[in-house]
Amino acid sequence: MLFSGLAEKLQDTFQKLKRKGKLNEKDVETALREVRMALLEADVNYKVAKDFIAAVKERAIGAEVTKSLSPGQQVIKVVHEELVRLMGETQSKLATPSPPPQVVMMVGLQGSGKTTSAAKLALSLRRDGHRPLLVAADIYRPAAIHQLEVLGKETEIPVFSMGKEDPLQIGRAALKKATQDQNDYVILDTAGRLHIDEALMSELGRLKEGLTPLEILLVVDAMTGQDAVNVSETFHQQLGLTGVILTKLDGDTRGGAALSVRAVTGCPIKFSGMGEKIDAFEPFHPDRMASRILGMGDVLSLIEKAQQVVDVEKSRELEKKLQTQSLTLEDFLEQLQQVRQMGPLDDLMGMIPGMNKAAKGMKNMAVDEKELVKAEAIVKSMTRQERLQPEVINSSRRRRIAGGSGTTVQDVNRLLKQFGEMKKMLRQFSSMDKSRLKKTKGLFPFK
Repeated sequence: MLFSGLAEKLQDTFQKLKRKGKLNEKDVETALREVRMALLEADVNYKVAKDFIAAVKERAIGAEVTKSLSPGQQVIKVVHEELVRLMGETQSKLATPSPPPQVVMMVGLQGSGKTTSAAKLALSLRRDGHRPLLVAADIYRPAAIHQLEVLGKETEIPVFSMGKEDPLQIGRAALKKATQDQNDYVILDTAGRLHIDEALMSELGRLKEGLTPLEILLVVDAMTGQDAVNVSETFHQQLGLTGVILTKLDGDTRGGAALSVRAVTGCPIKFSGMGEKIDAFEPFHPDRMASRILGMGDVLSLIEKAQQVVDVEKSRELEKKLQTQSLTLEDFLEQLQQVRQMGPLDDLMGMIPGMNKAAKGMKNMAVDEKELVKAEAIVKSMTRQERLQPEVINSSRRRRIAGGSGTTVQDVNRLLKQFGEMKKMLRQFSSMDKSRLKKTKGLFPFK
């Protein structure tokens, strides 16, 4: 789960504070010492951690906390606000291409996910109504051009390439092509290296001078911690970055890069890669990230994810079926697929306020991603009649379904039992609603 190591330690520390009715300076200092250790263990830059604690301490031992009715909550509020400030305060959006077309240079070391991030960014822009053009300007890495073309085909976004020609010439030709085809963003996938060297920086400097890019975005692997911060600092000094894209943020349990990049370089984090899927790409919101670290959830991001994958018409149909108690395994399968499209369950759980803490002490609440895959395979192995009428599934059908889904008869039995219990629960809710309506009948003559 995102920043799970850091989040757990900070939440445990603040839980102790909330138990105290009043706080004195010693209580605050003890808590902040634990916070400082948690930040350093999360690979946050030493100076960043030191300055952060100093800023929190200055506010936490002041009147706004000590004279508060709930001082523990006030300390958490101060820490949340300082975390937001540390990561950039507000969302830093991509500049508007005026006049179009404008170049967005993607830079970074090999292995950071630069080419994939270029395609993810293009897909994100197209969903917002833009017309991006991907440009293959990495002429050194074997298969880099082919990789971008494959990603372009997958996302149905045009890719411009000229083979092994000079990258600056490729960029200039791409701008002409974008003008003809009315593309607004020209996303340039530049060459990377295994490490920063003079030849790399010289080529990138030439591209910057020759193409005057609207944005220069550095792609760094969040899981490399302080290395990501050091790379960001060097690139920013040489090129003057306009933003950073953190990849593999979903696998980063520490959070050192996300908490340090802005403070060290002054360069905002604009996007984050949240998985391997081509649509696992999000704008970076400092306030939402701070809330997730402190266990406050991130309901806005959860809603946005749901809006991207949920079919409105199908949701209305499902609502009617719930009301008439006519839910089928086919409906169950559709809902299962939509939930899985939203991303890893651990991440979704982390977006619900208080869910991390609740799940910690309740093993039954932990949802295994493999169980969802298994459930989907079982339902897909059923005939249409079996999905619509589960009561026809006898012992021989159960054996066939288990064999077709690579599961056991016990797994099939368990799923059918859970589905039956869910329908029973829905019937109870429905009858409760009807009884409430009967009780209110006559009270409101205008009904």
